[in-house]
Amino acid sequence: MAIFNNTRHINFPMLLRVLGWLLIIESIFMLCPLGTCLIYSEDDWLSFFISTVVTLVTGVLMTFCIRPTNTSMAKREGFLLTALVWVVFSLFGMLPFIMCSTPLSVTDAFFETMSGFSTTGATVYPSVDILSHGINLWRCLTQWLGGMGIILFTLAVLPMLNHSGGMQMFNAEVTGITHEKLRPRISQTAKSLWTIYFVLTAMVFILLWIGPMDFFDSLCHAFSTMSTGGFSTRNNSIAEWDSDYIKIIVTIFMFLGGVNFALIFKAIHGDMKSLYRNDTFMTYVKIVIAAYITFVIAIILSGQAHTIEDVTIDPLFQIITTMSSTGLTASNFLNWGPFVMALLFILMFFGACAGSTSGGAKIDRLLFLLKNTGNELYRSVHPNAIRSVRINGNIVSPDIVDKVIAFLCIYVMIISVGGIVLTAFGLPIVDSFFNSFSCVSNIGLSSDTTGMGGFAGMPDVAKWVLSFLMLTGRLEIFTVLILFTPAFWSK
Repeated sequence: MAIFNNTRHINFPMLLRVLGWLLIIESIFMLCPLGTCLIYSEDDWLSFFISTVVTLVTGVLMTFCIRPTNTSMAKREGFLLTALVWVVFSLFGMLPFIMCSTPLSVTDAFFETMSGFSTTGATVYPSVDILSHGINLWRCLTQWLGGMGIILFTLAVLPMLNHSGGMQMFNAEVTGITHEKLRPRISQTAKSLWTIYFVLTAMVFILLWIGPMDFFDSLCHAFSTMSTGGFSTRNNSIAEWDSDYIKIIVTIFMFLGGVNFALIFKAIHGDMKSLYRNDTFMTYVKIVIAAYITFVIAIILSGQAHTIEDVTIDPLFQIITTMSSTGLTASNFLNWGPFVMALLFILMFFGACAGSTSGGAKIDRLLFLLKNTGNELYRSVHPNAIRSVRINGNIVSPDIVDKVIAFLCIYVMIISVGGIVLTAFGLPIVDSFFNSFSCVSNIGLSSDTTGMGGFAGMPDVAKWVLSFLMLTGRLEIFTVLILFTPAFWSK
């Protein structure tokens, strides 16, 4: 009872009003697939029309009928709002999937929508080729919105939140260990990041469009590539086109999707030295190079090097799509042997850089852990030695090191608990733990299909568990778990 008695200290009226603004924004984005259905003369226009109206009316009522006397939001409101936004967006975003010509159940629709917004890319559709253009566009658009962050987009278009807990929401949603403000105001930082994101998306769209892809497929795959989400309009994903040009373009932009966008911002503004001076970025590049060399050797030794693509673009594509947690497929990598599959699993865990749209544990944290472990081993031999963890030439405070270690421990624990829970619902133990890992890391591969299918055959309760794991992974665990602690609700 004490928990509920203290909730009055959380500014719920302001939370609901901001959620209303967010729903209005979501309804505006729903107009894109609505218009697409009308252009292609598809019946699904009605499902998007109803969904848009319901979302818009709800948002307007919440925004203009709620008048908070206090418009400020502190850390608790920031955490709560960030978690609520992703759930509410998924609840309203699933409406088109329920009412379209290829309808899903409520469970499947929520799973598909959460998978999109969290950029996981797991799907319950056995075939996406038969879906309408509107539904496929909405699937890919949810990924694009979730890639850079729903809250971050809101901070960019609603500067008023800069004075109402903007920094708290920014910290709660953006991935990484420390969060760098590129501009004096958090809204300006959000605009800068979203501008870079939009420009890169436009670039990959144009480059794909002038190649073998048509306008629609280019747009959808531009959304999936830059968000590192992985939804495709074709069952065979990128392999459908069998084009080296497309593979090269997608590989380049998936790689960029795995780079810290703050670092890209600096490079664009003339500070190119920041790239090779950044320990995380250089580690990212070195891992890609080392993995590529290893993959090529393994493919040759396994007798799978039949074409020049087998030892050039195909392994590089698979490395980048795995590390960036995109999940797009361009070749049948299952034929490369168990050693390559084991390496891919390790790359999934690594992820790419913090501050990017990728999933996984993030190279930043693993670099912290590696350097801290090296220091501990050194101190085991030299007990009186004083050594600090240095990243990018700067000494990292012990508090941050402790936070990184805590995150990695909880990260593994969440995956383990998720796997154990899934086994209780009848899933094989290997499938349970792999799917738990896949969703927490926002990768989206399923162990029984290895990326070539979906999660349709799982029990409904398992899909709800996996949806929760997707959300937890996308918000990097702490933002969600903190809501279940007594300290969050106490005075």
